[in-house]
Amino acid sequence: MALHEFLSRIIACNSISSVDPSVDQGNRALIDLLANRFESLGFSCEIMVLDEHKANLIATRGQGPGGLVLAGHTDTVPCDDILWESDPFTLTERNNTWVGLGCCDMKSFFALAVEAIEEHLAADFKQPLIVLATADEESSMRGAKALVSAGRPLARRALIGEPTGMRPVSMHKGMMIEKLTITGQSGHSSNPELGRNAMETMQRILVHLLALRDRMRHQKHPGFEIDHPTLNLGCIRGGDNTNRICGHCFLAFEIRPLPGMDIDSLQRDLERSIAQLAAADRVGWQLERIIVPPFCSEPDSEMVALCEHLTGHSRGSVAFATEAPYLQELGMDVVVLGAGDIDVAHQPNEHLPLERIKPNIRFLSQLIGHCCL
Repeated sequence: MALHEFLSRIIACNSISSVDPSVDQGNRALIDLLANRFESLGFSCEIMVLDEHKANLIATRGQGPGGLVLAGHTDTVPCDDILWESDPFTLTERNNTWVGLGCCDMKSFFALAVEAIEEHLAADFKQPLIVLATADEESSMRGAKALVSAGRPLARRALIGEPTGMRPVSMHKGMMIEKLTITGQSGHSSNPELGRNAMETMQRILVHLLALRDRMRHQKHPGFEIDHPTLNLGCIRGGDNTNRICGHCFLAFEIRPLPGMDIDSLQRDLERSIAQLAAADRVGWQLERIIVPPFCSEPDSEMVALCEHLTGHSRGSVAFATEAPYLQELGMDVVVLGAGDIDVAHQPNEHLPLERIKPNIRFLSQLIGHCCL
């Protein structure tokens, strides 16, 4: 199957993941497509079922204690198709790029990996090559967490094909996604004593969060372009009318901590402050959270050195989070490196430059040869 045809079929699979159930889609059609393709290349394929609509794929060729994992996530973020110049689920060539939802982040990685693997089909794999395709990276990291719980796959090295512009990434920030609901008491606005205004409590919490953001700016890490932790207020909603005391208020925000920060301590301090402010106003509160740890490879990482040698680019860092800390927890020497550019990820008309395709395939082929043959 030609590269363009296979990637077209991959892009056509709607595998959007979202914390909003009305938007969230399954990834089974894409997992089955990938499993069939890798089975045709001589891989043994295991589908790790997460639920009726979601699964991971572990495709393995060869045996041994070492080996290489080529890892990627199968899901994409939601998209607003009216902002696209073409159908997001149709692979389109335009301005020397391939355009489609997931072209950059990061469905194209699987198609490029197949091209690299096909160059070695006649070879004797002395160490295993494992292709890992996960679910829900964009929403909950559920696929990666399931792998850690299962204790597999096991390999010596791993490459995650997230968009880095072909530069090896050995370090990234973590991510703390926080969803806070304040529950007060509604009532007629003519008498504030009749209720407890959830929006007022949320305002006090917002003041606390902005003060936390200012304090965190003093924590520095020279390895990042944005050299301090960041806090973003992403979504807020509450109340239903001007003449009713606001009974509920919701806030979604995120913190991106640096490697080396104590995330558990930061989370405890955050919850303690929210609890104190809520208790003072006699309102209820609930906090849901998703935490992705920061990632930092070992200073003497053989995988980082190998990728620097093969690409000619020095290691770097990124502010976005990946599944790297989960594969690292499984004992792998991990590098994040892919053909796309993060600046066009999660954007309308997401695309992959055609000039990146052959260099990425050549790099993956050389990496497979070094680690598995």
